[in-house]
Amino acid sequence: MERVLVNGIWQFKFDMLQAAALGAIMYYFGVWMRSKIPALVKYCIPAPAVGGLTVAVITAVLQARGIASFAFDGTLQTVFMICFFCTVGMNASYKLVLRGGIMVVAFWAVSTLVSVLQNAAGIPISIGFGLNPLMGIIGGSIPMIGGLGTAGAFGALFEDEYGVAGALSAAIACATFGMVAGSVVGGPTGEWIIKSHKISVPGKAAKSSPSDIVQNEDAVLEEVGEFARNAESEERNAEDEGEHKVSGPHLMQNLSWILVAAGCGSAVSYYLKRAGITLPPYIGAMIVAIAVRNAGDKTEWFEIDSKCIGMIGDISLGLYITMAINSLQLWQLTNLALPLVIMMTAQIILIVLIAYFLVFMLFGRNYDSAVMASGLVGFGLGATPNALVCMQAITNKHGPSERAFFVVPIVGAFLVDISNATVISIMSGFFR
Repeated sequence: MERVLVNGIWQFKFDMLQAAALGAIMYYFGVWMRSKIPALVKYCIPAPAVGGLTVAVITAVLQARGIASFAFDGTLQTVFMICFFCTVGMNASYKLVLRGGIMVVAFWAVSTLVSVLQNAAGIPISIGFGLNPLMGIIGGSIPMIGGLGTAGAFGALFEDEYGVAGALSAAIACATFGMVAGSVVGGPTGEWIIKSHKISVPGKAAKSSPSDIVQNEDAVLEEVGEFARNAESEERNAEDEGEHKVSGPHLMQNLSWILVAAGCGSAVSYYLKRAGITLPPYIGAMIVAIAVRNAGDKTEWFEIDSKCIGMIGDISLGLYITMAINSLQLWQLTNLALPLVIMMTAQIILIVLIAYFLVFMLFGRNYDSAVMASGLVGFGLGATPNALVCMQAITNKHGPSERAFFVVPIVGAFLVDISNATVISIMSGFFR
């Protein structure tokens, strides 16, 4: 670790391997903290946010007191980010979308509209406070429907390329707030719809206490997420070997496809930038990954193993987000506190209105649409796990909703990331 004197303060510089090592350590610190504090699990606060924010707070205090400052090499952070978004693209199978039918397409369209409206709500607020209009997108669809992954990617782009001071810290802060808000608001929204419209429910499921829900959350999320990722190959796996197991060669094969997509994607991003289109480095890689996945599905010359892709994605996201949060400069949020609070309040009101008028009212005004509305609030403010926990809280009480548990994860897990990146790029182009 290199130590240099900068403006009378010792600055400690972490190279790329040291930064990755600290990321791994703090990720597991976050895992340990989640095991000790049930509220972190209940509100879907991920381990990277817990561990990373611990480092960010400590470094902010040391910086403020003039004791020490820290600099982290972001090379491997960028690699992990690109690998994660490649896995998002690798999961974007046209077969899965077709299996979901018109309901998936319609819910995807609503989710895309949410991206537009979240930015449209944030931009006037940022202008009203005399801030860069791009800060409205930082408090809009980037952290809200985009979540921590998109916040880290676009936050860094807005700060480094577009000169929006504090963009990364603000995006991560809003995304972390959204993780809590999504879990808190989503369930009550669905319950309010059911009661106010006296909706017929399928029948009460076995009663679960709040502690039961917390204890079973990881199992439920894994089961539902795996179902969504593997829907198109479920029957084949069952026939071939009963229970699909990941082997070393399978993992290597799928990792190789991700690296191919990342390498080719860097060329796509390069030519996009030469054409005057500046986007996060993951966009080109995700485009290639989508093409690779669907080429394999269409030709059947090779197969992308969704379980392997999911494992690689989980590892990449965990390290990428922890490293991104480790390097936050939280002191940059001092002048943004009030605007961000107002933006977040507006985003909560907006998503509840959309869930009611565009999901519940247009998707059948029935039990399934009420559960889907709660799910939209969950990932419209936070992430797909928030949506699943919100829907689980309702179905534990009133009975199952197979349609909601199929449609929402497909859209929230990968489709909305594709459309949201497009919306962000187009809308930010008006203010750069």
